[in-house]
Amino acid sequence: MDLSQVVALLTAGDYTISREIIQRGFGVLFLIAFASAFNQFPALLGKRGLTPAPRFIALTSARQAPTIFRWKRFAYSDRRLRLVCVVGMVLAASAIIGLPQSGPAWVPIPVFLAMWALYFSIVSIGQRFYGFGWESLLLEAGFLVGFLGSHEVAPALPMILLLRWFVFRVEFGAGMIKMRGDASWRNLTAMDYHHQTQPMPGPLSRRAHLMPGWWHKAETLGSHIVQLAAPWLLFLPQPIASFAAVAIILTQLALVISGNYAWLNWATILLACSGISDTFFRWIVGGPFPEWGWNSVVGIFTDPTTTEAAAFVAVPDPVAALPVWWLIIVLVFVAWQAWLNVPALRNLFSPNQLMNASFNRLGLGNAYGAFGSMTETRNEIIIEGWDGESWREYPFKGKPGDVLRRGPVVAPYHLRLDWLMWFAALGDYRQTWFTELLRAIGSGDAQIRRLMGPDPFGGAAPDLIRVRVFTYRYATRAERAAAAAAGEPKPWWVRSDPRILIRPIDLRKS
Repeated sequence: MDLSQVVALLTAGDYTISREIIQRGFGVLFLIAFASAFNQFPALLGKRGLTPAPRFIALTSARQAPTIFRWKRFAYSDRRLRLVCVVGMVLAASAIIGLPQSGPAWVPIPVFLAMWALYFSIVSIGQRFYGFGWESLLLEAGFLVGFLGSHEVAPALPMILLLRWFVFRVEFGAGMIKMRGDASWRNLTAMDYHHQTQPMPGPLSRRAHLMPGWWHKAETLGSHIVQLAAPWLLFLPQPIASFAAVAIILTQLALVISGNYAWLNWATILLACSGISDTFFRWIVGGPFPEWGWNSVVGIFTDPTTTEAAAFVAVPDPVAALPVWWLIIVLVFVAWQAWLNVPALRNLFSPNQLMNASFNRLGLGNAYGAFGSMTETRNEIIIEGWDGESWREYPFKGKPGDVLRRGPVVAPYHLRLDWLMWFAALGDYRQTWFTELLRAIGSGDAQIRRLMGPDPFGGAAPDLIRVRVFTYRYATRAERAAAAAAGEPKPWWVRSDPRILIRPIDLRKS
């Protein structure tokens, strides 16, 4: 096999559509992530935030929390944080419109690496508010996708396979976490609770919860099949890999519809597109499906009626062939990534599997997964202020509170404070951020109020503040019908069993 044949074998010319979707899609997700930091970071982690980043930087080392905000000439300030976000959003917008992709093959690399570095600097000092798996997922993807190259070259097969391995870690890792974790996943009852107890339900979550038991068992079984089987099929020839990718995408879209998980599902969908060939995309939009046959020369399924590649390894047009220098860069990069992924590979098959763990300072080759244990009862923390006559509830933008309010559509945007309130109800209320949240609300802090729902006190501080916990469940169809028949508003939630978590206190002078 001569050099030209090797280059042809490692050229994935049938994945240009996937490259466009992946690079532009992650541009969108970075834009959203930087916008979220611009809007929320100063209130949560700024100089006057709940857990101030400058204090965290002073108490940690560069090895523990690498960030550009350690530079003496760029020490943290809320203004500089927002400047970083603006630069990140500009870079993300350039990727969305395809500006770096229109240049030489290497240009997308510095653009995506710059977004990675800027957002990594934010996440590293984000503490509890940035301790979510989708942060590391976005960062790792941002580090990789620039090496798909620009329009000047075809995608390289090793990069396509690396992204499929990424999907494998995300999906298979999540499946194994479930099987090794809560027994409800193994006895197929997990989805009996999930739609009601998930962190931030959406408008269709109640309907999903009220589906019959057989439906929930089918959901759970389907989740196992896709997460434990489909990732393996990504490494088989086309069109099998494309069908496996579509199965993963459909299950992720079901999660998008039934809940709010920031950009977790959208990032997984984008990565799964690495399994779909251009030929398959053309078939989806109405083109003829080729007569797939096994080509023993290159070891792929191809269309014998055409000279074009229709498969796993695309035989490129001479114009689209990879330059040798570019192929060497990609091969070295993929080899490095393969080495960094060894701990993640071991973790996948370890009986003590870690979830959302990082194994190196750069946060590459991570372990992923979610909902290894299932919460069966939903508790909600309700913060209330006293106006001299009655207690008024402080609403949040996303989390359940008012029993009449339907769950909103939030994702792929991330309401960080609302998400942590779900963890607070599970015990996180003992942490510093929650104490400081109460202090900020009780003192009438305008910065934190902007992250919450309509202020019942119009910006003023309440006389007293207290915290109660309720048990929430979805209202049944019969309960909503009864309320309508009585001329009352139909409830979305029913809450009961109020408990005092923090007794009334005056925080205005604190």
